[in-house]
Amino acid sequence: MRYPGLILALMLAAPVAAQDSGLDSLTRRDETFGWEAVGRLDFGDAGFCTGTLIATDLVLTAAHCLFDRQTGAPEDIGRIRFRAGLRDGEAVAEAAAARAVAHRGYDPRERTGEHSIRHDLALVQLAEPIPAAVAAPFAVRTPGDSDRVSVVSYAKGREEALSWQRSCTVLGRQNGLLAFNCDVDFGSSGAPVFDRSQGRARIVSIISAGTRDESGTIAFGMELSVLLADLKAALRSGEGVMRAEKPEPRIRRIGQADGSRDIGARFVTP
Repeated sequence: MRYPGLILALMLAAPVAAQDSGLDSLTRRDETFGWEAVGRLDFGDAGFCTGTLIATDLVLTAAHCLFDRQTGAPEDIGRIRFRAGLRDGEAVAEAAAARAVAHRGYDPRERTGEHSIRHDLALVQLAEPIPAAVAAPFAVRTPGDSDRVSVVSYAKGREEALSWQRSCTVLGRQNGLLAFNCDVDFGSSGAPVFDRSQGRARIVSIISAGTRDESGTIAFGMELSVLLADLKAALRSGEGVMRAEKPEPRIRRIGQADGSRDIGARFVTP
C-alpha cells in the first residue's frame, strides 16, 4: 500500500505514544446528549461507517464508504440508512438516503494513496430531514493551531453505541492531511474529529485511514473547508451525484464482525 509522506515520516519516527485518554462508551441515553447528530450509516448487510449531520438533511462521511472495496463500484444508495445517536439498536431518529456524492478528487482504485486520502470525503443527503431539535447538526471549521482533538465514532467491537475519546493529539499536518493518535478501528471511517476549544464542538476533520501496532494507532484525516464547498456545489448541480433507486425496506442491525466486507477505516500492520 502507498502512504502520504506525512504517514511515512510518522511511521519512521519514534514510537507513537499511547492514546491520551480511554474511550468512553456512551451506553446511556443521557450520555449521548449533545452527540445525537453523530450516527451510524448502515449499508444493508454490507457493513457500516460513522457519519455526522452538518445540516438537517446532510450527513458528512468518508468517500470510500460509498464504494465497494473489491470492485470500486458505487454502493446502492437506496440501501443506506442513517441512524442518529444509535444506542443498543435504538436511534433518536433515522432516515433513508436519497442522494450521495463523493468528492471528485477521490479515486476508489487508489484508496490509500495520498491524493485519495486527502479527498476522502462525501455527503449523503437524506430523504427526510432530521429536526435540529432532535439531533442538532455540527458546524465545520478549519483546523486551528490546537494540537488537541476529540473523536466520536462507532467501530468494530463497539458498533452498538457511540464511543467518545475526549482527548487525543494532532501528530502532524501536511498539504491538507492530518494525523492523529486517536483510538479508531474498522467502522470508524467518516467519524468526526472535533475541536472543542471554543464552546460547542466543531468538526475539523473526519477519519479516513489508519495504521495500528503494539504502540498504538495513527489515524488520518483531511482538512474540510474547500472539499465541503465542492461537495455542496456538486449536490446543487447534480454532477457525480448517486441517487437511490430502491430504498431499503427495513432496518438491519449489522456490523463487521464477520469480516465479509471492509468499508471501514483502513488499517495495516507497518
